[in-house]
Amino acid sequence: MRALSRFRLAGFFVALVGCWLGLRPASAETRVALVIGNGAYANAPQLANPSHDAEDVALSLKRSGFEVIQGIDLRQANMQDLTIRFARAASKADVAMFYYSGHAMQFNGVNYLMPIDAVLTDEADLKRLVRVDDIVNDLQQAKNLRILVLDSCRDNPLADSLKRSAGVTRGASIGRGLSKVEAPLGTIVSFSTQSGQTAADGSGRNSPYTSAFLKHIEEPHEIGDVFRDISSDVYDTSGKTQLPELSLSIIGKFYLNAPVSVTIAPAAPSPAPRPDPCAAAEAHWKAADGIGTLDAYEDHLTRFSGCSFASLARARINGLKQKTALAPATGESKSFDGKWDVTISCTNSGKALGYTRTLSATVANGAFHAEDSELRTNNTLAIDGQIPADGKTTLSARGTTGPSAYTVNSAVPGSPYAYTIDAQFERTRGSGKRNELRPCTFNFVKR
Repeated sequence: MRALSRFRLAGFFVALVGCWLGLRPASAETRVALVIGNGAYANAPQLANPSHDAEDVALSLKRSGFEVIQGIDLRQANMQDLTIRFARAASKADVAMFYYSGHAMQFNGVNYLMPIDAVLTDEADLKRLVRVDDIVNDLQQAKNLRILVLDSCRDNPLADSLKRSAGVTRGASIGRGLSKVEAPLGTIVSFSTQSGQTAADGSGRNSPYTSAFLKHIEEPHEIGDVFRDISSDVYDTSGKTQLPELSLSIIGKFYLNAPVSVTIAPAAPSPAPRPDPCAAAEAHWKAADGIGTLDAYEDHLTRFSGCSFASLARARINGLKQKTALAPATGESKSFDGKWDVTISCTNSGKALGYTRTLSATVANGAFHAEDSELRTNNTLAIDGQIPADGKTTLSARGTTGPSAYTVNSAVPGSPYAYTIDAQFERTRGSGKRNELRPCTFNFVKR
């Protein structure tokens, strides 16, 4: 009894010291995850990895403060029950993650996850599967961060069976692997391989993708960097044959496992409440980032140095200054100055039609700027960036969408969008590649 009393007293003292030091309790942020591994299929080849993948991922996420809902080798009814339970939990969470390992398929651009009792004799049987779009909608209920992870792009004979059945009666699009999912705002989407491709099962306890996921997910790095490291690891270990599909749409920085921050609570009472100096920070940041110049970022940092986007502003400033420093002090840095013609070619992407667009650009003192608008369709586009002496650069594109038929996810005309372009300029010509949303190529010709 005395030992127990001493134990309680010690616990009380530790809690008191923690409060005095200003430590945030781990439960201050609610995190929930649904982890599913389906491998024991009744009507398709069984998969050895998913059950191990799900077990190991669940333990890892628990160590990162997640309440984990776990399911292994789920039939249709059980899988439906867990997704309903997850939807309710996500609506009350700050962070929500969905992880799935097992068979999946795409049909007419829609992705489906397969319970172990799945049968696909015709298109009607798709109603027995779980739509990835529904999972994405459930994730959106979380307040701060949503993460979708699908390690499921394996060869799927049931999809081939459905293709044969659908092909007899009607036109149907059943592609290899999965169809690309664009990350909604505040979301990370990570597939084990690129859309339309299949992934390897691996020969160990875990699949190649999940092995990389387990290696990096508990590291104390920014979450975007964590998933970039996962993708890079898979690409390297697969001999550059498997590149995960990654789509991020997050503002600011988020850490699942950051070092604990300890601060001493002030002894004096708090001053009277003052107006929030960061109230207008987000709106100003969007405007500054849209302009993308050194002056715009420095203006934001001057106005909102202690607010959420200050670190991003510093990173943009450092990047622009480094590019400027690489350029020679002589007139060589102006070698790309002049008028340029830009041709953008985008192929079909899912339901979005392909198109070709041309616009004019101006380069002055190495600063690239192109702008085009179609007032009739509300379709606008502006491209900006700095071209260093070596011609290698990343340009930023922003605008509003035109007709829905040409946009990913059939966006309403006038919807804002943004992406980056990796480009290489060489004297009078250049080429580039769009990094986000859909595949597009850029051709630059100096007049």
